[in-house]
Amino acid sequence: MPTAVPGTNRASGRTITERFHAFDARNPHVYRALERMAARRLAAGATRVGVKDLFEELRCQLPYGVAGLNNNFTALYARRLIDDHPHWVSVFELRRRRAA
Repeated sequence: MPTAVPGTNRASGRTITERFHAFDARNPHVYRALERMAARRLAAGATRVGVKDLFEELRCQLPYGVAGLNNNFTALYARRLIDDHPHWVSVFELRRRRAA
């Protein structure tokens, strides 16, 4: 019986990170929206922001949603937000990654 490689998608054989980069390249507006939404919450006094909560807000804001906006991408977006805004390191809770 074949075993799956952790972190890969059985249908495509690509890792979450590979799928994230492909999605992000096709949908740069998603990152910009998440960045604006996080900045807005912090400006309003929030000290913690959940990217999954931002995803749900984004899904509600966009009339037809975003095809392919996968909850598996939340950690990667959080890491990207921190990379671009190092002063936000305490805003997002990160865990050790188990998959590539």
